[in-house]
Amino acid sequence: MRLSQGHLNLLELCPRKFQHTYLEQLGSPNSPEQQERLLSGSRFHALMQQWEMGLPIEPFLQEDPQLRQWFHAFIGAAPQILQIHDPMFRESEHLRMLEFQGHILTVVYDLLILTEQEAQILDWKTYPKPSKADLAQSWQSRLYPFVLAETSDYAPEQISMTYWFFQANGEMAQSLKLSYSAKQHEETRQVLSQLLNQFSEWLDRYETQSEPFPQLPETASECLDCSFSIRCQRSDQVLEPHELSFAEIQEVPL
Repeated sequence: MRLSQGHLNLLELCPRKFQHTYLEQLGSPNSPEQQERLLSGSRFHALMQQWEMGLPIEPFLQEDPQLRQWFHAFIGAAPQILQIHDPMFRESEHLRMLEFQGHILTVVYDLLILTEQEAQILDWKTYPKPSKADLAQSWQSRLYPFVLAETSDYAPEQISMTYWFFQANGEMAQSLKLSYSAKQHEETRQVLSQLLNQFSEWLDRYETQSEPFPQLPETASECLDCSFSIRCQRSDQVLEPHELSFAEIQEVPL
């Protein structure tokens, strides 16, 4: 099975919700406001890919004032973002895959810049900057450098990941850089191995014995505003669409 950071985040957050979302393809309803934010994020990623490829971006900017604000914030920070000149390799929306524990780990880097000395992963976000601790614990921050280290000759200490956060209110772009190390790499390998071993066992029992994935305890706070709470017999109330938690924010598919 192909697994992205979004799969791993949800698998770690709630195995049963992973089952409903990815194995049974049951949609989790979003409010119109949430859907618009997701679409805006997707448009921004498409805009950045167009710009990186040297293709015209004026149609994007003319049609969407919010995209103009985000892009102007990017241009204002570009000297800092794109400070590496003449890299050996630089590609937008760079796809990498790694076979691990019988599954295919898939990552898409918004921008990957490689030199002889270092490898930089850059990622664009259109939501407010979370705490560094929360960001570092997300599977995106753990999986992206892990896959790069496993599929290249770069040592973990040569790899870094920088998030850039662009806001719709015209504020300056904010960044958060996460370094990487051999210790983090081995810790990620161990946690990932344990999680995928569990997942393989759950998946086998689900497919061969129709045994559902584990649920969170009935007292878990995550169940209170989950769209699957009724299906999981955690609530008898119809829930309104809820705000996405940090773990539920997906990478934008293009």
